[in-house]
Amino acid sequence: MTISERAVDMAQAGSQAAPAAVMIPTVAILNPSTVLTDAQVQPVVAACAKQVANDFGPAWGVSANVVFVAQGQAVPAGSWQLAVLDDSDQAGALGYHDLTQDGMPFGKVFARTDLQDGLSWSVTISHELLEMLGDPDISLTVFNQAGNTGGVLYAYEACDACEDDQFGYQVDGVLVSDFVTRSWFSTGLPGPYDFKGYITSSLQILAGGYIGVFDITAGSGWQQKTNADDRLAILRARRQPRGSRRERRSIPRSQWVRSER
Repeated sequence: MTISERAVDMAQAGSQAAPAAVMIPTVAILNPSTVLTDAQVQPVVAACAKQVANDFGPAWGVSANVVFVAQGQAVPAGSWQLAVLDDSDQAGALGYHDLTQDGMPFGKVFARTDLQDGLSWSVTISHELLEMLGDPDISLTVFNQAGNTGGVLYAYEACDACEDDQFGYQVDGVLVSDFVTRSWFSTGLPGPYDFKGYITSSLQILAGGYIGVFDITAGSGWQQKTNADDRLAILRARRQPRGSRRERRSIPRSQWVRSER
């Protein structure tokens, strides 16, 4: 057998080999809160798992095993974690996701803060879960070029532009968050731009929503873009919860201080 014949045989064998297995993360949703019982949280987790499998996963090309961990149960080894807590530990934050010191995604949802504000904690759980799956390392952006030397980076956040409860939808009787599609991030692409069809064009922000943007020409760093007519969203966007993904995008990655969890 010549070298060239061996190379052909190896190439053919490689083309017939089984593809490498794709690692699917397990996201463990915990309930250390005192304002919600496990019986209240468990069906929400089941609805969110169904949302990931049926709606978000096919639209974004991701998948995950979403499991509920009751109080007192062990968290699956190597899992990403999303904890339902009582009170916000950052001003203005209903929830956010972060990274642990080991680089593992870790999210927080503040149920009592949601309830006090008259908002849906199930939407917040859904929101943080989907955004954790869409950008687990809090590092992805989409560049929309304007001319030869300018343009704007958009944070790759799945739910921020349509986060308000009024745009949520029911999964098995549980209100979950609407989310944008990939087409939302790039001008010129056809819709749909969000799962429920409220958004009619790319980069449109609904009432109560926002998105992180970085204008590379202006050099002003990360800013929050909102619906121009929505005063509430403008006030929300001015708040940068310390340690949240929004603050992460506003400082150089080399200066990040990782969570102890």
